[in-house]
Amino acid sequence: MPQTLDGKLVVAISSRALFDFEDENRVFETGEAQTYMRLQLDRLQTPARPGVTFSLVSKLLSFNTPDRQRVEVVILSRNDPVSGLRVFRSAKHYGLDITRGTFTGGETPWRYLRPLRANLFLSTHLSDVRAALAAGVPAAQVYPHAAHASDAHPHEVRIAFDGDAVLFSDEAERVFQAQGLDAFHRHEEAHAATPLPDGPFKPLLVALQALQQSASTDMRLRTALVTARSAPAHERAIGTLMNWQIQVDEAMFLGGLDKGEFLREFEPDFFFDDQTGHTESAARHVPAGHVAAGVTNQGMAAGSNTADV
Repeated sequence: MPQTLDGKLVVAISSRALFDFEDENRVFETGEAQTYMRLQLDRLQTPARPGVTFSLVSKLLSFNTPDRQRVEVVILSRNDPVSGLRVFRSAKHYGLDITRGTFTGGETPWRYLRPLRANLFLSTHLSDVRAALAAGVPAAQVYPHAAHASDAHPHEVRIAFDGDAVLFSDEAERVFQAQGLDAFHRHEEAHAATPLPDGPFKPLLVALQALQQSASTDMRLRTALVTARSAPAHERAIGTLMNWQIQVDEAMFLGGLDKGEFLREFEPDFFFDDQTGHTESAARHVPAGHVAAGVTNQGMAAGSNTADV
């Protein structure tokens, strides 16, 4: 009988999101593919340094026990297969139980998310993230320059989400963009009792809650909603989560205040936001990624090609 990933939380991740391959990527961007490959082979015995998502991945894998594998992390990379050797060796060096990977030699890898039934895709390549979101997979562009996670919470996976266009749809954001803040508040007050439609990251939040409820290890999950909403618009957000029968541990209604400093105090292993300004602010303090979804991201450029190794 073939192996299956059914029932697991499946995280697909590019190797540049997991490990610090920025030096190697600069060589790749010169267009000298053979030079890049030789560099990776020359460093085959040198483990890559941990990257932005390393803490998130290692903690999620800690939910696994010898008798039950609840989390599967799969490398999904534009890298060439030979250079992929270094990725697996680096994972082994750090004790990361990662045994599956797809290396596409420069082709778009997102199409393999379907057979993986991935719950999350993390990549530094914006066009792949956009394609994954269009296919219905929660996905974010990892900012490789972002701060790394704090080591203050070794037994907690801390994940923070923006609300509109991330956990929720961009319905309310469209009102704000078209008519301004006052119209947004009137709209949300009028619809306070109506749950917001699902956003692209609701399925991930559902999967994380299921993971927490099935956990039999010391590792725990702590989630936060970090949104620019404020009262009275907070009511619809909380009501939506209650309707979904999903609990978050913390909720921050910041009314337009800079999110970065609040996230610095929460110390997440990762933060997801649909607006590049908020993502950049967060990235100065914590690991962060851009969810290229919703009205705010319509018409944005697809981003330049990188190795995304």
